[in-house]
Amino acid sequence: MNRCTTTSLPASSLTSPTAPARKLFAAVACALLCGALPVSAQVQPGLGGMRTFPDAAQRGTLTLNTASEATLNGRTIRLAPGMRLLSPQNTLVMMHTVLGQSYKVNYVIENSTGMLITAWILTQGEAEQPRKGSDTVERNYRTEYDAIRK
Repeated sequence: MNRCTTTSLPASSLTSPTAPARKLFAAVACALLCGALPVSAQVQPGLGGMRTFPDAAQRGTLTLNTASEATLNGRTIRLAPGMRLLSPQNTLVMMHTVLGQSYKVNYVIENSTGMLITAWILTQGEAEQPRKGSDTVERNYRTEYDAIRK
C-alpha cells in the first residue's frame, strides 16, 4: 500500500527557457549565503589594531589561582564577582580555562572594594607601550636624594 502520491515536475518546467536562469539564480544565492556565514563568525579586529584602555588602568602580571582569587604583581588579590578577563582579541575569557597561567595585563581595581574588576591580556605591541604599574611608589613630595639621583 502506497500512501504517498509522487508528483513529478512537468517536463515543460525542465526544458523551459527560464530553467537555466532559475538554476543560476539558485547557485548565486547559495554562494552568497555560504560565503557570508564564515565572515560573521570571525572576531573583528579593533580600530587600528590597538585597543584603548582607561586612564585608571595599570600594568602588571596576573596569575589566576582560583575563581575568586589571583596573584597580581606577586600579591594576592580578590576578584570582583563581575570580573572580566579580556583576550587580545577583546573577547571574554572564561576563568576556568586559564587557571594557573600568568599573563602580562592592564587592569583596573574597583575603588570601593579594592577587588580586581577588569583585566586585559596584552599583545606584544601593547605590552611594549609604557604604562604605570602598581608596584611603583608615588608620592607628592621631593627629597634631596631625588635631586641627586637625576
